[in-house]
Amino acid sequence: MSFVSNLILATVRMAIPLLFIALGELYSERAGMVNIGLEGLAAIGSLVGFLICFITGSTWLGILCGALVGVAVNMIYAFATIQLCANHTVYGMAMNIFAPALASFIYRVYFGKGSDLSQITLMKGIGIPVLKDIPFIGPLLFNQTPMVYLAILLVIFTSVFFSKMRSGLNYRAVGENPKAAATLGINVIGTKYLSCVLCGALAGIGGAYLTTCYSNTYTEGNIAGRGFIALAAVIFGRWSAGGILIACLFFGFCDALQIRLQVASIGIPYQFFQMIPYIATVLALSLIGGKKLGPKAAGKPYKKEER
Repeated sequence: MSFVSNLILATVRMAIPLLFIALGELYSERAGMVNIGLEGLAAIGSLVGFLICFITGSTWLGILCGALVGVAVNMIYAFATIQLCANHTVYGMAMNIFAPALASFIYRVYFGKGSDLSQITLMKGIGIPVLKDIPFIGPLLFNQTPMVYLAILLVIFTSVFFSKMRSGLNYRAVGENPKAAATLGINVIGTKYLSCVLCGALAGIGGAYLTTCYSNTYTEGNIAGRGFIALAAVIFGRWSAGGILIACLFFGFCDALQIRLQVASIGIPYQFFQMIPYIATVLALSLIGGKKLGPKAAGKPYKKEER
């Protein structure tokens, strides 16, 4: 029971950063913006979140600044793909190269190349009265950091927004047929920029979560492919908030399992266990991901002058 409870707790903790990043990609793709630069956005958000928390001592301020820097960096991608109609994949990969390198540069300038790992105080958990006292489930699910509750609320809001609200349906129309949406008076360019703001903010928050709520230090490469796994979670989750939540919990479980198998002293090289989340990602995409297409205009340039 101890192993199971620790595994469930780790699954939730591992899934939350994936959930923030994947929801950011959902908002992006629903407006036709396929942003594969999530890894880079999360990396710069992780560094800035840690650095601001280290300087000010405030985890909330660190998360806020992580979101802001994610937006700022993603505006490069937005301008190139929306205004210049550049290829989404090319500039997404450019973000994956530029942003982690920038984060590494800032860290080394501030802390020095050979300095010891600096540490911060992580965000404290908040227990929900009554619910936290439920046997077994209560301490695991209802005694978490506020970011966990925020992520769940965001899933609920996103699901309602895209399925029930008129503004959400207009938002989706931009990703399905932007020219038809424009004829209805919908601001296509504005919606696309808004999607990049939301994607950058949520990806930055996902990265900042890792250094303010999960680990009290920053190390290069701490994102470890989570941006690409989050991209797979959007496809695996069928471009819906509820499906993405289930997908992130699945990938979070795989990540939590491989960590516990590493420390179990089974006698198998730990590198084999580290492959589990990535193998699960490839299998999920190969078995399920290709059965349904996403928004029809995703990744296609929108030129206002064309008919």
